[in-house]
Amino acid sequence: MTYQISILDQSPLFNVESNESALNRTVELAQKADKLGYHRFLVSEHHNSQDVAGSSPEVLVSYLLAKTKKIRVGSGGVMLQHYSPYKVAENFHVLASLAGDRVDLGIGKAPGGLPLSTKALQYKKVPASDDFYESLNLLNQFINNNLPEDHELAGLKASPLPKVKPEVILLGASRGSAIEAAKRSISFSYAQFFNSADSDLEEAVNAYREHYPTGKFILGLNVIASLDEQKAKELAAGQTLYKVHLASGKRLTLVTEQQADKFGKESGESYTIEKVVPNVISGTPVQIKEKLEELHAKYGIDEFIYHTPVKDIEARLESFELLSPLNFQRLEASLNV
Repeated sequence: MTYQISILDQSPLFNVESNESALNRTVELAQKADKLGYHRFLVSEHHNSQDVAGSSPEVLVSYLLAKTKKIRVGSGGVMLQHYSPYKVAENFHVLASLAGDRVDLGIGKAPGGLPLSTKALQYKKVPASDDFYESLNLLNQFINNNLPEDHELAGLKASPLPKVKPEVILLGASRGSAIEAAKRSISFSYAQFFNSADSDLEEAVNAYREHYPTGKFILGLNVIASLDEQKAKELAAGQTLYKVHLASGKRLTLVTEQQADKFGKESGESYTIEKVVPNVISGTPVQIKEKLEELHAKYGIDEFIYHTPVKDIEARLESFELLSPLNFQRLEASLNV
């Protein structure tokens, strides 16, 4: 393969299980991914959620690094609007000083929760800037230890400075986000599992390549595999997302209609909710591999990240096993015999 394969895990809560169970399953999945040859394992940031247990990626990342051996581990991502760029850089410099070249710093622009949790995260905080990309610039400068001499914080270092810097990845789902990543010479991860429009993906890829031809373009996909094609399609059926459109022009995609309605009410603005059917790639490992090859050839994707929204725990794990780099190598070997 000429592309890499990774996993995004949100520590989903199934049925009425405990948060402890969900987080332990994330640890087990990371260890499994390590053995199956996956490139990286990313964990997300969601606040005050009844659906997922991952609220603090930097803490979870440190634990996963200690429990794995080879796989890269990182945030997918840290929601920078809530935090000091300096402190985020320090956190990930500590991780990189301990784990070397296995640390990824994915950065997101979304709030990671509803307005009430955002208010709590920013409670009585006086931000130096409300500009996300200004904060991203500062974070990137701390990671690279190249703060301009005329900056008011000139001379400050986000210690400890590791021998190998964490890889910075901007998460997004638009052409604008792709351009912002390219302008800063950082990797970009496009979340197609939130935005399934092929035209938007194509615009993002073209814009990123135009501004940063040698950069890494990563594609996050909804994928569900089974040895039984019909079973895979049944597992994929019924997937829905809900986009909240606020009067101010802001938009947010949520998993349930109840969350979407709650977000709209807590925002204090008038709003509308749009039901969206996401694109889910489902089928046998051979069929999905063919689709990845097609996307790689068409868009020059450097890496695919699997997001597998399946409520059946065993079926979800089986999907990751079937679509792993190790199993793809076996498939390729069998086809070449």
